[in-house]
Amino acid sequence: MARKPLSQLRVKAKPALVIFSVLLLGNILWFIAWLIPNGSKDGGKEVVATIDKTEITRQDWMLEMEQHYGRNTLRDMVNDVVMKKAAKKFKIDVKPAEVDLELALMRSTPEEFSNILKNMSIEQLRNKVYTDIMLNKVLTKDIIIDDKEVEAYYEDNKALYEVPTSYRTNLIVVDSKNKAEAALKELQSGSDFSVLARELSIDTNSANLGGDIGFVTVTQKGFDQNLANALDGIKEGNISQAIKMEDGNYGILKVIEVIPGQSFTFKEMKEHVRVELALEQLTQSVAPESFWDEFNVSWFYGETN
Repeated sequence: MARKPLSQLRVKAKPALVIFSVLLLGNILWFIAWLIPNGSKDGGKEVVATIDKTEITRQDWMLEMEQHYGRNTLRDMVNDVVMKKAAKKFKIDVKPAEVDLELALMRSTPEEFSNILKNMSIEQLRNKVYTDIMLNKVLTKDIIIDDKEVEAYYEDNKALYEVPTSYRTNLIVVDSKNKAEAALKELQSGSDFSVLARELSIDTNSANLGGDIGFVTVTQKGFDQNLANALDGIKEGNISQAIKMEDGNYGILKVIEVIPGQSFTFKEMKEHVRVELALEQLTQSVAPESFWDEFNVSWFYGETN
């Protein structure tokens, strides 16, 4: 049975990990925001919700959150610090170009990449990718992969490293040409695209996001081909004319950002492929917690891992 390309595995796994990390970060922020005012004696008795005459206090709420999310949140924070210390100890560095490469590879699956950006900013994503690369390098530091194996994998999967031009796009969909032209007039008069998308667009999913459909490419499966064909002719920051879609509706596109396509050479991909191949050789037991004893970790939950 042929082995599935590593980059596909990585791209499919990363969004779930990233979104999970965002949720953990959100929990941390909730804890901080609500614990800071608790300097007074009665801080824990503050009522945060009432249901008829039943009250839920801040203390009840925080205890429930800690029980459900506290362990994983703290573990994530500890692992982040441990990995940074391990990287420093073993003199492992992550260059900005490596982060750029990972982000470019993620953009090769624009729909999944767009879903990630619904949950975090590009800067937050860069930080997360940086940490992931550092972790993978630390975990694979003692695994040797022959250069011939790395090059053979690259040659067998070269198509994975051809990343097409992607367009960060907003969309308004209406059911007639007259409505599309009326919407265009409003936009030309200064109406905000995202506000108009929420008011007029019959594409419910994007309308709820102010028309944001994330990054798309001209060859993306499942994306209306007539809209895709128009993308290349729209300059960054500009709005299209009314475009008749394959289903008979009319779309208006606004291109927010254009990221040119890239082709990555073996030299550029060598370290990335080496680490991915090395990760395949790891057992499930190898994780950041494996370094806890080395860095004398102790935490609220007692046992270290």
